Amino acid sequence: MTTAPMTVSVVGATGSIGRLVVAESIARGHVTRAVVRDAAKAERQLPAEAQVAVADVTRPETLHKAVADIDAIVLTHGSDGTAHSSPETVDYAGVRNILAALDGQTPRIVLMTAIGVTSRSSVYDHLVDWKRRSERLVRASGLPYTIVRPGWFDMNGPDDHRLVFLQGDKRRSGSPADGVISRAQIAQVLVEAVTVPEAVGRTFELIVEQGPAPSDLVPLFATLDQDAPGALDAVRDENNMPLAKEPQRVRDDLEAVRALAGS
Repeated sequence: MTTAPMTVSVVGATGSIGRLVVAESIARGHVTRAVVRDAAKAERQLPAEAQVAVADVTRPETLHKAVADIDAIVLTHGSDGTAHSSPETVDYAGVRNILAALDGQTPRIVLMTAIGVTSRSSVYDHLVDWKRRSERLVRASGLPYTIVRPGWFDMNGPDDHRLVFLQGDKRRSGSPADGVISRAQIAQVLVEAVTVPEAVGRTFELIVEQGPAPSDLVPLFATLDQDAPGALDAVRDENNMPLAKEPQRVRDDLEAVRALAGS
């Protein structure tokens, strides 16, 4: 698909997915801004063509320049489970802080979460709830978005390259039995979603099965159902996390994001 070059910001750009997204975005001709916490690490890991913006999603005051004057933003950041990088402070609040930092801009947003994000079982210890809440913030923002929930990274076999888009998040074993996919193919899908009109307003799980990689992803996006306008959850998700039972700070964040959308 041929599109005009865009200015694309990649958050989490030195992560295992993020650096592949940066390379893929540059290869497609986009002006690519890598949002990182460590400039030296970015210099070692990222292509020279990448623009580097030093910022931290847990520090809102650092984000404005990192997301200024962009056409799209790909969110690949994730917590590492330490005291300073929890699912709440990074996976969730990081998205909240980025949405606020956009300050009236209306870029395409592509958010990567995870397969099984809607599970409420003890298998996931409820840590994925924060990723699900980050999805809800993106939907509430009123911005054009795509939310991608990849399976287990790089556990696919040598002949497993055929992309499969699923909806409803029914695979919740908490193991590779839910589905697998290479990091490289995740990056390709995330960058493709930046420009494909058929990707807007869609949420889906992303895995591979045996077979060759598709040459055109547009038909795959076109088969997906759109999320209902104004809905917090994806179109086929189980209604198992009632908003009324959410923490007050989470409900307050949603109201703040909705207010920004209406301003």
